[in-house]
Amino acid sequence: MDGFLLATPDGVLRASGTRATFDSAAAASTALRSGAAELIVGALPFDPRGRTALTAPEQALHTAGPWRPAALPDLPGVRVVAEIPSAADHVARVTKLVEQLGDPAQPLRKVVAARALRVAAEAPLEPEVIAAHLVTRHPRAAVYAVDLTAAGRPGDTLLGATPETLVSRHGRAVTLRPLAGTLPRLADPAADAEQARDLLTSTKNRDEHAYVIDWIRERLTPVCTELSIPDAPELLSTPEVWHLATPIRGVLRDPATTALDLAVLLHPTPAVCGTPTDLALDAIAALEGDRGFYGGAVGWCDATGDGDWFVAIRCAELAADARTLRASAGGGIVSASDPVAELHETTAKLRTFLGGLHCVIPE
Repeated sequence: MDGFLLATPDGVLRASGTRATFDSAAAASTALRSGAAELIVGALPFDPRGRTALTAPEQALHTAGPWRPAALPDLPGVRVVAEIPSAADHVARVTKLVEQLGDPAQPLRKVVAARALRVAAEAPLEPEVIAAHLVTRHPRAAVYAVDLTAAGRPGDTLLGATPETLVSRHGRAVTLRPLAGTLPRLADPAADAEQARDLLTSTKNRDEHAYVIDWIRERLTPVCTELSIPDAPELLSTPEVWHLATPIRGVLRDPATTALDLAVLLHPTPAVCGTPTDLALDAIAALEGDRGFYGGAVGWCDATGDGDWFVAIRCAELAADARTLRASAGGGIVSASDPVAELHETTAKLRTFLGGLHCVIPE
């Protein structure tokens, strides 16, 4: 895919062509402030030390309202060809993390442990078609397709349908809605309602959520003159899972602070990484290696500083061969986590993306 697509319920941004590419957020910010770029689009990797996929496009079109694809072509058949790691190994990995996190002598308090599925398609996959299927299946999500050429990966595309806003900045108004604490949806309506109530009252999930909110408060307080954070989270649902969510609003202290600045300030949150951040990043790198752009951020920022950035979850990376996908999902591990439940949580999250491709996920 050559370009950028971001479709939210409020609007669609399409960009194409390349005036310049930036392998770091700092370089992109400099281009915006100097006037060398009017708009930056793209993605930040999970590890902030990694190479970004940020571009100053030649053309961009922003339209109001949701994307309603004119056609929905059939997708080729896809199947899972590898689990990275296996389900049993993921449970074992989480079990060791729970033991480590239960040791009060060490400072690590939360780690987001992820697993991936490698998927093969019978024929080439078109990113635009995948995105159309995702937006039809998940109309309330932010659906994205990002060319990763700027990150040194020509032909690779990041695709997904995320429910989570990392940060939006319009004028001096700052909004975000972090998610942390999850349970799978259930087919029976009564059981599903009970599942939602259980999540809202779960000490383990409320603690996991609190780590995220406390961290965001610490990060935003120096840059905001006003910061409104509810005392308790609310429920947010997708077709696959229940989440704990907290809507946060702020007012910028310095109007020169851009949406990209805020995205860099906040990424990665404990919702996708853990806490303390540096220790969690090191633990994830040791366990999983390079996550690429899963758990990163996708969005845009213009020369006025306005922009929207979304957490790159419920996603997959499509290889340049257009036939191979790597879909990833994770869960926040704390000392009270149940390893088998954490495995089921990743499976439910993987269904957001792979369900749109009608791919059967191993239980």
